[in-house]
Amino acid sequence: MLRPSATWLLALVLTIFYQCANCALALEITPFRTANRSPLIQFHGIPSETSSNLQSAGHWEFGLTQDISSFSVSNQTNNEQANLDGELYRWALSGRYGLTEHLELGFELPYVLQGGGFLDGIIIDWHRFSGLPQGERLTAPKNRLNYSYIKNGVSQLDVSRASNGISDMSILAGYQLYSHRGELDHDTLALRAQIKLPTGDSTAMLGSGSTGLSLFLTGSKNSRTKWGMFGGFASAGGMYSSDGDIMKQQRQNLAGIGTAGLGWAPAEWGAFKIQLNLNTPLHKDSNLSELVTGAALFTFGGTLKLPDNYLLDIGVGEDIIVNTAPDVTFHLGLSKKF
Repeated sequence: MLRPSATWLLALVLTIFYQCANCALALEITPFRTANRSPLIQFHGIPSETSSNLQSAGHWEFGLTQDISSFSVSNQTNNEQANLDGELYRWALSGRYGLTEHLELGFELPYVLQGGGFLDGIIIDWHRFSGLPQGERLTAPKNRLNYSYIKNGVSQLDVSRASNGISDMSILAGYQLYSHRGELDHDTLALRAQIKLPTGDSTAMLGSGSTGLSLFLTGSKNSRTKWGMFGGFASAGGMYSSDGDIMKQQRQNLAGIGTAGLGWAPAEWGAFKIQLNLNTPLHKDSNLSELVTGAALFTFGGTLKLPDNYLLDIGVGEDIIVNTAPDVTFHLGLSKKF
């Protein structure tokens, strides 16, 4: 006799394969609208929107995302000491409008809250269960906010008070270079640009005090089979930003950015997907790996189709290059086209 857990698993598998009778309606695979939310990276304007599917002329897509990130980093050398301990909550309202069949414009307006949070105990238990490294969490005070960086005995960063407010707003643009939609496939290629404006308060680390420009290519390929929709996506490009107000003497003005991901949608109700976000270092003149090592964030989860054609992304992110991204990021993204 099957145990209850095995029975539920069998029922789930049978449901998925039953739904594949409607695989012609399966969701297309699209990227998570998220990026690296490490405290020294998140306000520098790495694009969250990397989809190569642009809006049709005269139509809008609105989205609301939430990222909850927790981090605990401590490292030092003979002349440097860094501590990055806290939690960051980021909500962002975004919109994209199709001006023509090939051109869209959009915006992203984020609101950020950062403080000590409450996730330290949960993350310690999860890392113990999964065998992931604990970093400084076992010895550091729990649920505190402490951003500090000292170089050659001089404090370059010192934040210990919780803050919240509007972060740096971005203006988005996209140009469709290629789009092919057949009975069984849909391939797209687009050129995207983003301008980040210094609308956040840099003294509270809600913004960087800098203006930034990102330019990148993004593409996707979706193919329908009898088992559902299989898809992949990727983007690659560069980002330039001015020095700003935070650690500006060590700011790396040019950086490379990229994403890659895969997914499977068994039916119209949802999809499973994974995504890798990459960026080259955003700081220089340091011997601390947390500042001068390229970052990698791995996100896994999926998309659920809700009533009235709302789409809900649910993802969990981990730093696969340790201490270059938050220990964990919980991502939610709700979107709808009009």
